[in-house]
Amino acid sequence: MFQLNLPPYPIRIQEKGDRHQIFDILRRKWVALTPEEWVRQHFTHYLTEHKGYPKGLLANEVELRIGEKRLRCDTLLYNKELRPRMIVEYKAPTIQIQQKTFDQITVYNLLLKVDYLIVSNGLHHYCCKMDYEHQSYQFLRDIPDYETL
Repeated sequence: MFQLNLPPYPIRIQEKGDRHQIFDILRRKWVALTPEEWVRQHFTHYLTEHKGYPKGLLANEVELRIGEKRLRCDTLLYNKELRPRMIVEYKAPTIQIQQKTFDQITVYNLLLKVDYLIVSNGLHHYCCKMDYEHQSYQFLRDIPDYETL
């Protein structure tokens, strides 16, 4: 797989038939090892092990509905009242983060109205803090520690 701009962790990979799977600590199951999943697992470990995010408040592959349309958030952080607080969108390391990536996460946020949006391809990470009062957002230099949210 790809070398990422994220700290290493003890990765659990297994072969199932002719495919590889990686263990998802949040879903507590083996999932197909794709380049995007590689980024997701590294990033969730980064959030939990290095930034102090509680595993119990994070969820991967969360389904959203807009009418009959079904969407899927890559990762959501909830607050202690279980209201969405942060959306994280991942792309494979070979995919450049472009405006359409931000457009995608913005659609999710129309439903959830979270405080933070993060986009990462494992090499580049972008974090915005939303300001609904002024209808704006601010890009942050780093992903905030959980305690500072």
